[in-house]
Amino acid sequence: MGLEAFAERAARELRAIGEQPRKRAAQPADALTAQELRIARLVATGATSREVAAQLFLSPRTIDAHLRSIFGKLGITSRRQLRNLHLP
Repeated sequence: MGLEAFAERAARELRAIGEQPRKRAAQPADALTAQELRIARLVATGATSREVAAQLFLSPRTIDAHLRSIFGKLGITSRRQLRNLHLP
C-alpha cells in the first residue's frame, strides 16, 4: 500500500527510544493487489469464475485473467492450492 516509508520512520523512532521494532513477516498474499486478494478469497471458498464475476460485477474472463496473475504471483497452479493458502 506504499506505507513502507511510514513503517521505517516508526521503526527509527522506536529504536531512538530504546525499543526494538517487530520484524514484519512477509506473507505470500502481500504481492497481490486489493482486487486480486478479493478474488483469491472468493475462489478459495470454492466459488466459480462465473459466481465471482457476478458478485463483483466483472466478466468471467476478467476473473480468469486475475486468477492467472494471482497464480503467478503466489507460485501456484490450481484453485485447490489457493484453498490451502491462508489469505488475510
